[in-house]
Amino acid sequence: MKTAIVYYSKHHNNTKKILDVLKKEYPSLDLFDVTSKEDIDLSTYDRIGLASGIYFSSYAKQVLSFALNNLPEGKDVFFIYTHGAPIGGFTRSIKKIVKKKKCKVIGKFHCRGYDTYVFKRFGGIAKGRPNSKDIANAIKFYKSL
Repeated sequence: MKTAIVYYSKHHNNTKKILDVLKKEYPSLDLFDVTSKEDIDLSTYDRIGLASGIYFSSYAKQVLSFALNNLPEGKDVFFIYTHGAPIGGFTRSIKKIVKKKKCKVIGKFHCRGYDTYVFKRFGGIAKGRPNSKDIANAIKFYKSL
């Protein structure tokens, strides 16, 4: 299956760390940073991953905007995201877009990621994440798709 993952990962690059390992394990996987200036045509892909760090309890605006404007209809879609807070409805906004595009959600992977937004003064939260266990779980998730 031809698979692409479109992502936004800034600040601590937690999500990108996960994606880099997946790319190493699965060299045919195509990764696209939504901040690149190139046009990204996903029409030829069987599966599309939407990956992001979580910002203010939601996917990055860049990924949301990209999905709204560029996600082809009727594709199999999966989510990968990293978050500092332990709980939250982090995929609500991206799920609405995916539903509007008549895509099928085939899975999601998430794990904690180092976050200094609120607790910078105290050194941040979820230090050391994603860790080797998170990365092993991400590989296991991707293999299961």
